[in-house]
Amino acid sequence: MERKKDLILIIEDNDGICQLLSEALEDEGYETATANDANTGLNKFRDRHPEVVLLDMQLPGTDGFKVLESIKKLDKDSLVIMLTAYQDARDVVRAMRLGAYDCISKPFNRTELKIVIQNALHTRHLTKEVEALKQKLECCHSEHEVKGDSPKFCHALKQVRIISPTNLTVILQGESGTGKELIARMIHSISQRKAKPFIAIDCGTLPDTLAESELFGHEKGAFTGADCSKEGQFEMAKGGTLFLDEITNLSDSVQAKLLRVIQERKIHRLGGKREIAIDVRVIVATNLDFAAEVKAGNFRADLYHRLNEFSIEIPPLRERQEDIIPLALHFLEDANMEFKKEIKGISNEAVRALMNYNWPGNVREMRNVIRKAVILTDSGKIMPSVLSALKVENRPVNECRSTADNGKSFKELRCKMTRELEKQIVQQALEEAKNNKSKAARILKIDRVTLYSKMKALGL
Repeated sequence: MERKKDLILIIEDNDGICQLLSEALEDEGYETATANDANTGLNKFRDRHPEVVLLDMQLPGTDGFKVLESIKKLDKDSLVIMLTAYQDARDVVRAMRLGAYDCISKPFNRTELKIVIQNALHTRHLTKEVEALKQKLECCHSEHEVKGDSPKFCHALKQVRIISPTNLTVILQGESGTGKELIARMIHSISQRKAKPFIAIDCGTLPDTLAESELFGHEKGAFTGADCSKEGQFEMAKGGTLFLDEITNLSDSVQAKLLRVIQERKIHRLGGKREIAIDVRVIVATNLDFAAEVKAGNFRADLYHRLNEFSIEIPPLRERQEDIIPLALHFLEDANMEFKKEIKGISNEAVRALMNYNWPGNVREMRNVIRKAVILTDSGKIMPSVLSALKVENRPVNECRSTADNGKSFKELRCKMTRELEKQIVQQALEEAKNNKSKAARILKIDRVTLYSKMKALGL
């Protein structure tokens, strides 16, 4: 397959120079686009996403510095080479401070222009490689956390490997702390989109007033305080994966707009008139029974069915007995490195305590427990006394009795268990924060509005 040519946008008011540059660059194997004024240039930049921009410092009705600022607001990583007939050191300094890659004087030396563009493209390609490597390293660092030998978790991972190469939208269901974001990252890392961005959004922390702007972007002046245009997360995830965690927290109005975006694969920025095509894979997650939320009228049925192209259930840690100790040892190794300690392992009694604990906070809670235990341990091994101090003790889950005893269906029991576990987690955060709501919200990584909503729903 023929390699796609790098696109270079030339914004220059002189038709003759535009033509000269265009022909010279096309001879070097580049694709070019041209514009003779700022507005046309910015529109072509938005629509075509060039690899490099050649921008004249003097344009009709404005100067190149303002255009440079606008381009950088649209894409902070854009590579802009300024063109000037009168190279002034102050102009060069100003251009570089605004984010220009380089400045070239007219008339052009073709060899110099060729080298500067090659260097600029090399910089862009290196940046992309570094970002891809960073994501790969992040994935490798978390690799153990998305492995397991328990049958239920192995089944979930098998589904991950089946669905990852496709572009299907995926719903991840599981209690808080089960590693839904890690699974989403794993799906991205073994998909054809792995070299593109992975962007995660916690919908539970998005205030309704900002959710639309955050997801879809806004234009300058769209609302009070919108001093410039802003890309939304859909645009930022271009070509990659957008992970919407706790999606059931989105308001009905945002759900309606999200449905349209997913169906049409186009967005309108808030306050904008033009359509922007998007190429993004969507993965969503919730710690609730999604179907039950739809049935209760808390989530749009049409959006749910549009999202539910494939669904994966992430089992809670208490149902992954075979994975508890390997995970604990993995977190122990990480904590040793982080805190520069040499804890050799976990005592037999402490192992039994870990195995008997029901882990209401799942893998996230285990990681925190082991990190704290490493800090508190002075001997060669983690002892049960340290775990007791961290309130890791046998807590049988009463809700797991036979359904014959209480006449409830499995789905009803599961909903109740999820609610009770969520209540325990919120209560624990409030206890740690000594009932300081702001501090508890920070511990839970949610905002205060969401915390108050959860407390009201849970009867706290």
